[in-house]
Amino acid sequence: MPTDITNTSDELFEIFVNAQTFKTILHSFDDLCQSIRIDRKIIGYGKRSLYKVLTSKLTSWKSKSLWTKIDKRGSQKEYENGNACADMKVCIVGAGPVGLRLAIECALLGARCIVVEKRDRFSRHNVLHLWPYIITDLRNLGAKVFYGKFATGQIEHISIRQLQCILLKIALVLGVEIYPNVTFIDVIEPISTQQAWRAHFKPEAHPIVSTYEFSVLIGADGRRNSLQGFQHKEFRGKLAIGITCNFINHHTREEQNFEEISGVAKIYNPQFFSELQQQTSIDLENIVYYKNDTHYFVMTAKKQSLLDKGVILQDYPDAARLLARDNVNSTQLCKFACEAAQFATKCSTQFAFEFAEDHHGAADVQMFDFTSLFHAVNASRIIERNGKQILMLLVGDSLLESFWPTGSGIGLGFFGLFDTAWSILKFAKHEHPLKVLVERESIYMLLSQSTPENTKNNHQLYSINPATRYQNSNSKSCTIDEIRYLYDSDSIPTIDMNNNHVISNKSNRTPTRRTQSFKQAPSPLSLSSSSSDGNNQQETVFEWCEEIVNSYNINIKNNSKSFQNCLAFCAIVHYYRPDLINFKSLQPDRPISNFQILFDIMHNQLSLPLDRKLQNSLILSMKSSIEERIRQSSIVILQLLYTHFHHDHHEQQLKQRRSSTPSLEISSPTLQKSKKPIDNTNNINTNTTNNNNNNNNSTVKVSALVAHYSNGDTSSSANNYNLINLQSERAPTFCFYCKEKVSIQDWFVVEKNVLHVKCFKCDTCHLQLRKTNYQVLIEPHTGKISFHCRYHNLNKQQKVKHKTKQKI
Repeated sequence: MPTDITNTSDELFEIFVNAQTFKTILHSFDDLCQSIRIDRKIIGYGKRSLYKVLTSKLTSWKSKSLWTKIDKRGSQKEYENGNACADMKVCIVGAGPVGLRLAIECALLGARCIVVEKRDRFSRHNVLHLWPYIITDLRNLGAKVFYGKFATGQIEHISIRQLQCILLKIALVLGVEIYPNVTFIDVIEPISTQQAWRAHFKPEAHPIVSTYEFSVLIGADGRRNSLQGFQHKEFRGKLAIGITCNFINHHTREEQNFEEISGVAKIYNPQFFSELQQQTSIDLENIVYYKNDTHYFVMTAKKQSLLDKGVILQDYPDAARLLARDNVNSTQLCKFACEAAQFATKCSTQFAFEFAEDHHGAADVQMFDFTSLFHAVNASRIIERNGKQILMLLVGDSLLESFWPTGSGIGLGFFGLFDTAWSILKFAKHEHPLKVLVERESIYMLLSQSTPENTKNNHQLYSINPATRYQNSNSKSCTIDEIRYLYDSDSIPTIDMNNNHVISNKSNRTPTRRTQSFKQAPSPLSLSSSSSDGNNQQETVFEWCEEIVNSYNINIKNNSKSFQNCLAFCAIVHYYRPDLINFKSLQPDRPISNFQILFDIMHNQLSLPLDRKLQNSLILSMKSSIEERIRQSSIVILQLLYTHFHHDHHEQQLKQRRSSTPSLEISSPTLQKSKKPIDNTNNINTNTTNNNNNNNNSTVKVSALVAHYSNGDTSSSANNYNLINLQSERAPTFCFYCKEKVSIQDWFVVEKNVLHVKCFKCDTCHLQLRKTNYQVLIEPHTGKISFHCRYHNLNKQQKVKHKTKQKI
């Protein structure tokens, strides 16, 4: 009898290995668990408990080969034999390849993991290009046990559906719980210290997920991310229309002879595309063909060709309107794809391509603008309510949409999920939330720049530790001040920073604590409403503020709501010091981010004594809508700015701005056109800084600017006109890169060079840079300045050193 039971279990395991649909995989695994009498409530959910039972019960050669692979992977030191996250409960939204692969990592760490998927089938036939390290990773997890053709010979691609089946089987073996037909709605906050974080799902009466409590929530459901609190930005380039289609592979002899096209572009093989256009009137930029479970084609078509073939009905300048369903003839689109596929495969005239079906049961052909890409502004958040914390993270396309012609989608997706698993490990070790966020956001800055060429070559040593994968991983490239807004707590954190390290802990938020924190805040202005002197001072400050911000179309009143988006404060700073802030980049709907920018400027550039506790209290008050505390904090900040700008060394400048007639004495020698070019940036900075110290020098410089832009015309009317304009408009400054004029409101100063924000890019890879993630390189011989991302700056420095040594 024991022998029969063993044989039955091994046979069920073989059925499980060969299952090819979402439903059959789940059903066959349930049958396997029932045959060996596994009760999850008894054996537990974490610490790889299910996996340990399976390895002891299943002893066939195929199962043993799988156990060997998984055991080797699970022996990495980060997992601590499945005890690293034994107390963690994880919920993953989305059962795509990235979500399932992350679930495997959570199970290896020892956490209990539940995956919810709103669909009940795997229907995505599109084929993914696999980076070398992904092939190594999947092989080490036993992918060939479930799919013998995986990465055979020169094949470096796999369909999404097949990859999902492989990862689903591995996840189930490791104890991951997966529930189809379940839709995530929103998180449910704990209302007491006795409760934990839960979520609202549909159906609401689900026996497991409706009562599941967790401390980590992962968004892996694609660009339509359902997790709240994450902002996304869109990158859109020149219109490029992509078409993907899948045809059924009947595995006939003729189909086996079709040659794959790994990627051919018009500029490299013009004859191919010229013949295609002559024979079919189809004009393409490039085409890719992979043969897998389906015949998968992806191509870039020119808009005029689509209009001529009747695929697009009417031409519109807006891409969304152009490619809307009501403007696309689906029948002509299918015909267009078939003609292109027949030409690319050189099939016989008798052969007819048959479309595969998508999850709606329609022909699997799509047309889209692939230059519209989304990426999340941040990769993580931590929320705390009633002493219960939840770590929220994004992975896959929810985090970073890749540019499909580079084939980087699944490559960057796997890198991002490994980084996410590392953050979960740190969170499970009870590290301070801000330190977890700093490290996660710092590593996220490296993700979009990663390629197979600039990451480490020994793929066998890859783990969830970023240092094993990135060549130059800096876990502290972000500062605590930059990511503080990502930590949303209902308690007041009393945090001191020293070299970007958190030293002290936080204390609970109580009414008593609120009063103490504001008493400790420096307030030159009396906050007592009963003091008439204090009220007079407040009125003076608000009048001064209102006079400035009116020119920025900001209307303020004496209440807290006028300052909640921080634009009034930033306008004051920009009015006096436009070199410190890019006012146009501020967004009214992101007040916390605006306040962080203001705090950084006040602390680092203006050296104003703004208490850290007041900063934290202000941000927390905004989240909780405590208007009285917002009003008090706003008064303190406004008084500091008033004292610094109005009373110190800018009072004369303010008077000049207010006057409606010129107050400068002009002498005829000064009005002569300057023979030497005027350095606009230096003049403006010097004039702003030393205005109070030397008024005569200021007069000469302003007069010189008038002469420079009046072409030597000394007539009184022309002089007066130029002088009046100069009171409201400074000398034009030109961008360091594009050499075009930069208006004052668009000023973005880097290394004493003024430029447009959009021009601040890496000279090598053209990656958009920020003031927190760039490096400057000065050529030793020419003195030429160039800006680079961290990776390319390192390579540039090495090349410069090499050239210097050769010359020596």
